[in-house]
Amino acid sequence: MQIHVVQPGQSLWSIAATYGVTPEELITANELAAPTQLVPGQALVIPIWGRYHWVLPGESLWQIARQYGTTVEQLMQVNQIPDPAMIMPGLRLYVPPGPRPRAEVNAFIEPTGQAADRDQVAAAANSLTYVSMFDYEVNPDGTLNLLPDQFAREGARAGGAAPMMVITTIAGGGFSPELGATILGSTELQDRLLDNVLRIMAERGFRALNIDFERLRPQDREAYNQFLRRAAQRVRQEGYVISSALAPKISATQVGEWYEAHDYQAHGEILDFSVIMTYEWGWSGGPPMAVAPVREVERVIRYALTEMPPEKIMMGIPLYGYDWTLPYVEGGPFARVVSPQQAIALAGRYGVPIQYDPVSQAPFFRYWDEQGREHEVWFEDARSIQAKFDLVKRYGLRGVSYWRLPIPFPQNWLLLEDTFDIVKR
Repeated sequence: MQIHVVQPGQSLWSIAATYGVTPEELITANELAAPTQLVPGQALVIPIWGRYHWVLPGESLWQIARQYGTTVEQLMQVNQIPDPAMIMPGLRLYVPPGPRPRAEVNAFIEPTGQAADRDQVAAAANSLTYVSMFDYEVNPDGTLNLLPDQFAREGARAGGAAPMMVITTIAGGGFSPELGATILGSTELQDRLLDNVLRIMAERGFRALNIDFERLRPQDREAYNQFLRRAAQRVRQEGYVISSALAPKISATQVGEWYEAHDYQAHGEILDFSVIMTYEWGWSGGPPMAVAPVREVERVIRYALTEMPPEKIMMGIPLYGYDWTLPYVEGGPFARVVSPQQAIALAGRYGVPIQYDPVSQAPFFRYWDEQGREHEVWFEDARSIQAKFDLVKRYGLRGVSYWRLPIPFPQNWLLLEDTFDIVKR
């Protein structure tokens, strides 16, 4: 796949001609609702096998080959170049695709119990290893609140993705330290909980379990590790995969209610893998910024690799962005969630170009609404997603995990399948 950033004055037809594809192919690949109204700065995915590179002044064929992970000889052969010293600025080179690393891919969904869940999950399931049903809430007596996920599970199986059950310590709308302490303080409750988990997994056809206990008390850290050991033994006996969800830490001594009870080293030793939730630096109640800035994501991954092997790390990726009303006031109105498609539509509606921050590697823009209020929008696009995929490849991670379906983001799925050979179970 090729990523193209729309420049002022460009049309869908001129872009299509540049890459030798049809406008209809671009419309379909990017699900363009208004193909005649491209936004400057908008990232498009070009559906071609391989990619093109236009030679810049001072570039050598050796530099270009290194950039794309190929060889000078291959570029010369494919592009019929007799002498590598004779490439000129502006020359268009075709770069053939290289091998794709294998990766597991997970996506969370909050099922509604409606038939639409099935179609929404099935549309993405071909690109997924797991679909995680969020969430089966644990009760203080070791029972679970059931989730209306029948249609979502049907959609997962239709696309060859393994349904994954997610259990949480959410109570009253948020993660409860008290509930966590109750469960972790009693082996009898833990056994009862695991009995119920395994019964539901068998009845509903789950193939994997994700344990998402957050905001645990620091003093419950070792009790949580012991529970994971007990859970892993019983879950594996039934032939299931077991994982956890972890807050994004950058050191073993990081303080805060989300971090201290999450022992990266223990999770890496005990479980098959962990989903590290590398998003929400920019969050709905905070100041405007990228949701998952690549520099911060990489800091978390680099720390995680000191505690667990790369094949046990699944890196979190957001499928969403936020629209903040300015000026930001702490404790004021929360930002509105927007999909990448909605963000582009907003920029087009208000006639503002999309900018790209090279540090966070994320797109953003500002606009004024009809009430005279200024807004700032940060979201994900093909460029920011590719930057995250590059981290996965660079560090040899197990794969990626998305929060959440069914937020529309067509470019992501095309790039995902173009970048990785997706593992199926």
